[in-house]
Amino acid sequence: MLGLNGIAMDAVTMTVVLLGCGFIGFLFAPLGLGGGLLFAPLLHYGLGWEIDGALLIVSLGLSATVAWGSGLRHRKEQHVSDERLKQSLLGALPGSIIGVVIVASLQGSFDLIFKALSLIFVTWAIVKTLRSKANTSAEEETANLLPLRIGVGAGGMLSSILAIGAGAIYVPVLRTYGGLVSRKAIGTSLHIMMVVLPISILTHFVALDSSQVDVLSSNLLLILCMPIIVGIAANLGARFGIAKVSEQRIMNLFVLVLIVIGVRYVLDLTSRMF
Repeated sequence: MLGLNGIAMDAVTMTVVLLGCGFIGFLFAPLGLGGGLLFAPLLHYGLGWEIDGALLIVSLGLSATVAWGSGLRHRKEQHVSDERLKQSLLGALPGSIIGVVIVASLQGSFDLIFKALSLIFVTWAIVKTLRSKANTSAEEETANLLPLRIGVGAGGMLSSILAIGAGAIYVPVLRTYGGLVSRKAIGTSLHIMMVVLPISILTHFVALDSSQVDVLSSNLLLILCMPIIVGIAANLGARFGIAKVSEQRIMNLFVLVLIVIGVRYVLDLTSRMF
């Protein structure tokens, strides 16, 4: 098995990566996140993969696995608003396609842009989530459709650009403009990903060049193993989170994870400047 740098990938490295993928799936599933915020860095820093279309496809695929594993569990528990889902897809799907076009146009200068946008996105999500936590209503409220679709459209676009599920945008947008309580916002966020991420993956795949296709084929075994581990872990994480963790604790953990990720991107960007 060869990594993207042509170096033999040993069994220890593969085991560590697979365990990391499982941990991410377990952690992010109850939060309404796909996990791309950590999958992309794991592939980039852990395996030395370049940030390009091939990495984005794998990260999006793993995020989709989390979304499906956790989303089905949330539907079983009736924590999904199908009305808000349909309304949101009208913004999220076009946004995801626009994101792929942006990535394709930035080949060769994408690494720094990727990390800078990730930091901006994480900061926005922290602020928005902290504000939305002030809404403690136990009742579903009327949606404000224009900002709802603009917000999830931005989420869909960043999903394709940053290889994330974009739950960190979908959840606060669904809470603030969709009028959903936390648990239902999380379940609906996951269902948006269940539709948007496969479309984004297919669109990215069409835009790949031959060298990036070779990258995927040369790492095929690892790529096939990762979603199996992630899917099992995400289902377990969603089951544990729904049954054992309160909405307030879920949102607090959500913010904590975002802060940790934000610090990591700050360190990475400042190390490039000095």
